[in-house]
Amino acid sequence: MNHPQNDGLSRRRILGGAAGLAVGAVAAASGLPAGSASAAPTQTPPDHARWNQQAAHVTITRDDWGVPHVVGKTDAHAVFGMMYAQAEDDFDRIERNYLVSLGRLAEAEGESAIWQDLRQRLFIDPEDLKRDYAQSPAWLRELMQAWADGLNYYLATHPETRPRVITRFEPWMPLSFSEGSIGGDIERVPLTQLEAFYARRAVPMTDEERGLLFAEPKGSNGFAIAPSHTRDGHALLLINPHTSFFFRSEQHVTSGEGLNVYGAATWGQFFIYQGFNANTGWMHTSSGVDNVDEFAETIVTGVDGGHSYRYGDELRPVTSKTITLSYRTTDGGQAQRSFTTYATHHGPIVREQDGRWIAFALMNKPVEALQQSFLRTKTRDYADFLKVADFKANSSNNTLFADSKGEIAFLMPQFMPIRDDRFDYRKPVDGSDPATDWHGLHSLESLPQAVNPKNGWAFNANNWPWTAAGADSPNAADYPRYFDQAGENPRGPQAIRVLTARDDFTPQTLLDAAFDPYLTAFARLVPGLVRAWDKLSESDQQKAKLAGPIGLLRGWDYHWGAQSTATSLAVFWGEALWAPLSQAAKDAGMSMWDYLAERATDPQRLAALEAAAERLTQDFGSWQVPWGEINRFQRNDGAIVQTFDDTKPSLPVPFTSAQWGSLASFGARRYPGTKRYYGTSGNSFVAVVEFGPRLRAWAVTAGGTSGHPDSPHFNDQAERYASGNLRPVYFYPEDLKGHIERTYKPGR
Repeated sequence: MNHPQNDGLSRRRILGGAAGLAVGAVAAASGLPAGSASAAPTQTPPDHARWNQQAAHVTITRDDWGVPHVVGKTDAHAVFGMMYAQAEDDFDRIERNYLVSLGRLAEAEGESAIWQDLRQRLFIDPEDLKRDYAQSPAWLRELMQAWADGLNYYLATHPETRPRVITRFEPWMPLSFSEGSIGGDIERVPLTQLEAFYARRAVPMTDEERGLLFAEPKGSNGFAIAPSHTRDGHALLLINPHTSFFFRSEQHVTSGEGLNVYGAATWGQFFIYQGFNANTGWMHTSSGVDNVDEFAETIVTGVDGGHSYRYGDELRPVTSKTITLSYRTTDGGQAQRSFTTYATHHGPIVREQDGRWIAFALMNKPVEALQQSFLRTKTRDYADFLKVADFKANSSNNTLFADSKGEIAFLMPQFMPIRDDRFDYRKPVDGSDPATDWHGLHSLESLPQAVNPKNGWAFNANNWPWTAAGADSPNAADYPRYFDQAGENPRGPQAIRVLTARDDFTPQTLLDAAFDPYLTAFARLVPGLVRAWDKLSESDQQKAKLAGPIGLLRGWDYHWGAQSTATSLAVFWGEALWAPLSQAAKDAGMSMWDYLAERATDPQRLAALEAAAERLTQDFGSWQVPWGEINRFQRNDGAIVQTFDDTKPSLPVPFTSAQWGSLASFGARRYPGTKRYYGTSGNSFVAVVEFGPRLRAWAVTAGGTSGHPDSPHFNDQAERYASGNLRPVYFYPEDLKGHIERTYKPGR
């Protein structure tokens, strides 16, 4: 295979010469589920005839990085081939995503998953989805049928693949998983409190649910650059989702009906979620918008045991429904549990607080969401993209947009309920007061946005929208406060810093900006630590003990790097300072970064540095350890939850957690039995796109395109991933020449 090393967009300098991982094939088993004993998929002769007919109109070409380029006669044929190719690369992740979205995870993983399933089934009813499917537009039903056919054909032609639960995919199932986000709105419902309510027992909230754990921020970065700020006069787009690794499949899908789209598709979905076609590109970032609400219901129990809730001057009956869930038993069989669940017109009841039942309201528009998700991939310009956005079925994501006409935009989620701004919807509002109800949806024109801003760029890094386009950003004073609850984070100032540094961007310099190593959080926090040490008396024991670490940090330029010992010390210090102050920051209503900078005491700062130096010395023999010796990328097997091992090969990663302001994100930590940090989230799929007369693009996927350890494409992109050395995207047929590994029909 031809893997040119000098034809991509590169950030080679950031590795700093540290030893790397030998990429390529890994000697291991096939990665298929162990111990699976599912029955063979149900098949009929008409199924086979239909599948074979569809497969005849599909061609899959694998390039020298394993990326599937799927060509179908129609959109439905393309979807058929798209799903078949996804299943070839990682069927396990497809099935797991649908076990989650359908509320059937416990059937594979046991009773411990029952509460996650119940949460899902409060909002997703398979019978409702079947009715939605029957009433969907004909063209959408055709695509959903092709989706099911592609997966079922894969199972029929690969009997060695043993599904854990789902032996046959039905065409209505995509409606359960229609938006593509890494963390859907439903995840805001705390599982412990759902269990406490429906199991009728006290279950304390976890520190993770309360937001007290140090954890990698969920989200992404997106930059759109107008032609006025590029060297060659072409719009540019940075696509930089921060997700769980191996969460999406990189694909190129075309059809004879105008589909020609490239990018990352969430496993099991038939649309490219982060990507581009020849004319438009879109990058989604998790939004801080408040469009998911809790309503505190006043419950009245009748003499017959029935429940009602107060709404204005009336009593309304609480709706009840029985949900029966199956779960895998320890002996491999299946058992069931049934729950009587409750709902008001605001939504399902998910917990109790201060004697009131809490109803949870979120977007539930599966047909519209699936239409919007697919149709955006065929848009031709901004006006076209906006027409598709009028489905108003994107609830959790901002969008950075660019097109070949030179238009750029920052857009907020289009699903935005109109509410009375007198109420604070960050907390449960009084469900008995009709004034707290949603009053329809905002129009697209009334949402905060930046379209073709004069400053020449737009961005979002999961921060507030009020700086999205510099001086041309929407003004917070013009909008209700529920348009943002995220506030600022350290990546926001860093994005502005790199975007204002030049007005002659090229694809390479845009990539340089995306991997700029400056850590804004430490640039703000470290001076306070140094001042605290300076104020110590010469006789203080800490003065001498911390002289070396303070000297290292005092001279640091706040840049991450694989060879940087200051990065290691700063990260360990930041983590040691973070943990004990999380609750205090939450109580103060402040972000952790603001609290650490403004409220942390000098003794707290110095004690955390002492703890950091001691931990580094204990684990690595010195407090001066290159960051690349600690921060590692490792892919051992195809398991969805990987086991890490310090004795196995791994690759140094120079960038840090996004917590510290690094635009390039690597969410890593220690695991049982390890001293090194291993990443599981952050930069996952990265692409830079130039919309000239002829589109050009470069990309990299964490690890590789295949989930099978015996595939040469399991880990062949690891070096490029860690160094930011993006490879060229083969978008046009002529680009593929000389880079074709295999061309075939599904099933052959």
